[in-house]
Amino acid sequence: MDYIRVIPCLDTVDGRVVKGINFVDLKDAGDPVEMAAAYDAAGADEIVFLDITATNEDRPTMREVASATKDQVNVPFIVGGGMHSLEDVERMLEAGADKVSLNSAVVKNPELIDAISKKYGSERLIVAIDARQKSDAAGDEWEVMINGGKSGTGIDAIEWAREVADRGAGQILVTSMDRDGVQDGYDLALTRAVKRASDLPTVASGGAGKLEHFVEAVVEGEADAVLAAS
Repeated sequence: MDYIRVIPCLDTVDGRVVKGINFVDLKDAGDPVEMAAAYDAAGADEIVFLDITATNEDRPTMREVASATKDQVNVPFIVGGGMHSLEDVERMLEAGADKVSLNSAVVKNPELIDAISKKYGSERLIVAIDARQKSDAAGDEWEVMINGGKSGTGIDAIEWAREVADRGAGQILVTSMDRDGVQDGYDLALTRAVKRASDLPTVASGGAGKLEHFVEAVVEGEADAVLAAS
């Protein structure tokens, strides 16, 4: 293996980049457009913006940031958070995003996956799966979480990965909430299970702390790319 696709992730709140652990204890980390331009210059393959409180606060996500970013970076960028409808997706793509990432909205309305992939193509739709290991499970089982990781759904993450693939998603971004921000390595079993169930390009997220973690995610976790925030 000669090359690992590393995708910087900029978690944002109110138009500012934040850093936290397990989606809480958030601290300001800078301007998203400036940071995206820096990552572009450093050789990033893609850049992800995730507005992590947009769904809970029921407000539009980062169209202004997307519009500013398109003039500052050359690599594709993805925006997620706060989109609830086909119209929301259309506005984000028109603002300049190359792809959109949806989580809570498609869990609540799975048919939205079908509609987006039909209108814009599966290559522009990433389904984000935030998953937490089930505390009462005997083995490796994970529950889908929504609303910025604050609400459990009772949905099995691996079964959900299989469904989103069947409905036309082009890619899956799977985040281990148990590992998010702790920098102890990705949940390799989770990433591998999602990849095998969906047979879609899968991005590992949650837990990166050093180069070895990127390698493990691709070799052992079978991820096609790795996401890194903290």
